[in-house]
Amino acid sequence: MENIYAAMLLHKAGKEITEDTVTCVLKAAGLTVDSVQVKALVASLSEVNIDEAIKAAPAMMAAVPVAAPAGGAAPVAAPADDKKKAEEDKANEEAALEGLGALFG
Repeated sequence: MENIYAAMLLHKAGKEITEDTVTCVLKAAGLTVDSVQVKALVASLSEVNIDEAIKAAPAMMAAVPVAAPAGGAAPVAAPADDKKKAEEDKANEEAALEGLGALFG
């Protein structure tokens, strides 16, 4: 996870995300660097538009299931319009995850 944070920091600073720059950030933070993980991250990010991934993040977070209420109340059935919207949201989420899948593959 630290590798991703380093890449995000570099992106925010407008710096190029390379194996060397990610390694330097991690070392500066006093972390042990796994060069294989850094190499995989940089290769994965070369195919990802980070700005688009960040914009898509709120939509992905909205799709995260929420734990059931403590009272054990049963979920209420959604009206047809809500079901259609949920299907559209799922399709949008899947499209957004395609680009991010390379980060965790």
